[in-house]
Order: sequence, then structure tokens, then C-alpha cells
Amino acid sequence: MSAGVYLSVLLVISCHLQRVASGWASNTTRAGMIQNTDNECDHVMNVSAADRCTFVKTTPDCSIEDGFINYLRVAFCLLPPYLTPLTVTLCIIWLLFLFVILGLTASKFFCPNLSAISTSLHLTHNVAGVTFLALGNGAPDIFSAIAAFSNPHTAGLAVGALFGAGIFVTTVVAGSVALVKPFAVASRPFLRDVTFYMVAVYWTFFMLYRGTTTMKETFGYLGLYVVYVLTVIISAYIYNRQKHSMNSSVHSVTHIPAEFDSSDSSDYDAPCLNGGIIQQEYESEYRPLLPYSESTSQILLSSLNPVDNRKWRRKPWSWRVFKVLKTPLEVLLLLCIPVVDPDKEDRNWRRPLNCLHLVTAPLVCVLTFQSGKYGDYMIQGQFPLWLLTLLLGLFLSAIVFCTTTNDRPPKYHPLFALLGFVVSAGLISAAASEVVSLLHMLGVVLSLSNTVLGLTLLAWGNSIGDCFSDITIARQGYPRMAISACFGGIIFNMLFGVGLGCLVQMLKTHSDVEFEVDGLLTWVLAGSLGLSLVLSFVIVPLCRFHMNRAYGIFLLIFYVIFLLIALLTELGKIHM
Repeated sequence: MSAGVYLSVLLVISCHLQRVASGWASNTTRAGMIQNTDNECDHVMNVSAADRCTFVKTTPDCSIEDGFINYLRVAFCLLPPYLTPLTVTLCIIWLLFLFVILGLTASKFFCPNLSAISTSLHLTHNVAGVTFLALGNGAPDIFSAIAAFSNPHTAGLAVGALFGAGIFVTTVVAGSVALVKPFAVASRPFLRDVTFYMVAVYWTFFMLYRGTTTMKETFGYLGLYVVYVLTVIISAYIYNRQKHSMNSSVHSVTHIPAEFDSSDSSDYDAPCLNGGIIQQEYESEYRPLLPYSESTSQILLSSLNPVDNRKWRRKPWSWRVFKVLKTPLEVLLLLCIPVVDPDKEDRNWRRPLNCLHLVTAPLVCVLTFQSGKYGDYMIQGQFPLWLLTLLLGLFLSAIVFCTTTNDRPPKYHPLFALLGFVVSAGLISAAASEVVSLLHMLGVVLSLSNTVLGLTLLAWGNSIGDCFSDITIARQGYPRMAISACFGGIIFNMLFGVGLGCLVQMLKTHSDVEFEVDGLLTWVLAGSLGLSLVLSFVIVPLCRFHMNRAYGIFLLIFYVIFLLIALLTELGKIHM
């Protein structure tokens, strides 16, 4: 499904690029157009093709503050003007690769380390699900929103992505779950989640309508999520007390665990926690009967192998092809990011690799923090920061290697989960900044608004993983968990994506955040999301909280109609 969506988008954009390229042959006055653009980089397409590289280099608005690559210069200066469509097509392929980086880093490293941190802190599933693990599942959306809010010109990307992802998840994902596994939704959690999400959406709508937000409003916006977390915890506590008083201890032993059965349990941590016990039992089945100790070099090589031979034999050829393509990236990430797994007996302790992480992980942090601004930083103008980090990492690595063994993790091993969390967060933030910069370039070249790019490419890229994971969970017999993840996770993404994005921008500029609304399209987007939530709030209770296939088809049709109206609005066919 994801490959088909991306190939379709790529085909449409390529056709659009050919039409744009055909219009580039029209000559316009060069110096006059450059002088009358008011330093607005969006006007680069009004300049003749031969002068676009000069325009991008000389216009201050075309310089980048975040990101490693200036994609506008890549688009207009890397190859001759008549090959610009080829350059943009290559950038789109790079965009898909960045989405793979975001997905891999979040699912394989960021999310498991957050799970380990929550386990080390002895947090309950309810608290962990709506805090640490919600952050793990929504990391791409949140970091993309923070990166987009860093520049007023790209703030529309964040609005479009968060609203677009909300519509996508509450219609396409929820509708697919209903089609795959019709079920009776848990009434109180459903109404609670939809109510809080509607409040968040209409609060965001109010901020966009005003065009600005203050520090107090931003803290209140973030405080709404604190209220939501407290509501989840209190409701789960009340439900468990009632269940305990109604059931005897004998019957409670035979019941399904609360995280799967409780109507008030927060199962938004499904992508991070599901399968832990099953995986542990699966590995114990293949554990050798006789003791066997690997050498240090064997441990290092086996820990850098991301391919499971047993899984490889069971998977289809399409999965194998994609696995081969992303294996080099997985190996690089394994070299840089430690992962602690509390479900394993050794907690994923790999002595040679973990010692290597003490060298590579701090270097990655230095080279990726704020898009590599500290990569060439000199301490007192003489000693490079990266060299000091390398020496300290080598020193710590030698100490850990000499004081530990291969078969037993040290007491401070949970600290590696914190290190993995920091490094994976830095990589996700860097990749998100590149995605935002690249989408801004595509918006300039294709004359598309940032809101459209946000509600399509950015929203699809960040949500497609949630779509497949929720559908898989529903097929395994846990549709309630899947529908909880649909509505519960996006509450976190909306409140923290907008709230933290505005807060970071306020701390940088020491002023209120201004929103540049992309006209009617933004109101179509916000209105469609609000309407979908209101319909769910009304229709689901009228159906006695039973989500059947008819309702799933209705949600899918709703998304298609919304997407059609949004594209017609962007093309000017629908206007005020």
C-alpha cells in the first residue's frame, strides 16, 4: 500500500514537473524580476530558468537555518536548468529514504529504549502508554512539527501534517480496523479520547484564526495533555478498583491481563510493547541445551546482523527485497545507537558493541545536534569539539570493556537506554529537519502550498507505519487496542507537536508565534478534521459502540472526499 501511494505521488509530480519545465523556456527580463521579488524565495519560479541559481544564492530568504543541505540550491544549481526535473525527482527519492530513516530509528531504537526507560522506572502500562511510549510512537510527527515551526514560512507544513495525519488516522486507519475486524469499541475510553481530541483541534483552530499565540496560551495548550494523562490514570484506577471489588481473586487469575482487556486501559504503546513476552518464549524455544559461549568478535558480528534467518524464511519476497535495501542503514544505526531490551534475559547486553557505542553515540550527537552546527566548533578556537568527544568516548569505552564480561550486563546497563534515547532523538530531529527543508523546496518548485505538502506527503509518511501496525494488531484479535492507538496517539502528537513547536520558537525569538495561514485550504483542513470527530462522536454511540464494516467504508469514503476537496481548493477550483 505505501509503495503504491508513493509511486502514484511520484508519477503525478513527475508529470507536473514536465509541464513546469515546458514553461521555463519563456524568457523574462532578468535583472528586473530579481529586483522586484522583495527577497521572497517563493518567487524564484517567476525568474527565468537561467537566473534561478543566481536568485537562490543572492536572496537571503533562500538561505537555510536548519538542515544539512540547501535543497533550493540543489534544485536550481546542481544540474543545468533543463535537467531540473531530474534533480527534483532524485530529491523525491531522497525524501522517501528520509522517511525510512525516521521509521527505522523510531521503531527499532527510539521506541524500545523508551520502553526500557519506563520499565526501569516501574511505570504502569497506563502511565507509560500516554507518556514515554506515546512519545516513541509519535516521534516523527513531533520532531517534524518542531522543525517546521522553526520558520514561519514552513509552519504550514506542521499544521498540514498534524491535521492531515489526524484525518488520515481517524478515517483511513480506523476504517481499515473496522473492515478487518468489526468489534464493539470500549465506550468510556472512546468518548474520552474523542472529546479531548476535539478540544485540542478546536483550540488549534482558534489559534490559527487569531494568527498568533502567547506563552501563557502555549503552556495552557501543553497543560491540556497533562489533564488528559491524569484523566487516563484516574479512570483506570477507578475501573480497576471496581473490577477488583466485583471479581474474586480466583476469577481474576483466569482473566485476560488488564492491558488487553480493560476498557479503560491505555494501549497506545502497542507498537512498542506488543510481542515482548511472545518473542521471549520464541527465543527460549531455540535456546541451545548445552552451554555455549561466543567470542568477543563473534558477539560483535552477530549483533550487527539485522537479518533473522528464521524470519527471513517465513516472509514473502517483497519483504525480503525491502529488507535488503534497508539493511545497510540498519547496520549503521546499530553501530551508533544502543538498545536495551528488558524482555530478554541479558537485556540485549552486547559488550563489544556497547563499548563501541560509547565512542560512536556521542560523536553522532555532536554531529547531528542543530543540524551539525557543532561539528566544526573549536574550543577556545584551538581544539575541535568532536575530537574531545572522541577521546572521552575512547576513555569510557576502555573502562567499560575492562570492567565487564560478555555474559553478564553491568548494573548501570539501563543507562545505555538513556544514551540510545538521546542519540535516536537527535537522529530523528535531524531527519525531520531535512524532510521539512525538502518539502519546502518541493512546494516552491511545484507552486504548492506547504499545507498541501503537509497533509499529503508528510502526513502519509509519518502515519503509514501506524496504519500497518494498527491493522496488524486488529488482525491478531485486539481491535480495541488498535482503535485506542488511533485516537489516543494523535492527541499526544497534536498537543506536543504544536505546543513544543511554538514553545521552542518563542524561546528562540523571545516573542509570540505568528501563523501564516494558507487561505481557505487551512480552514477546509481544520473543518474536515473537526467534522470527522463530531461524526464519530455521534454515529458510534448511535450504533451502540459497534464499529462494523459499513462504518469502516463510510470513514474511507469521507477521507477520499476530503482529499478531493482539499486538492480542488489548492488548484483554485473551490474558492470563497
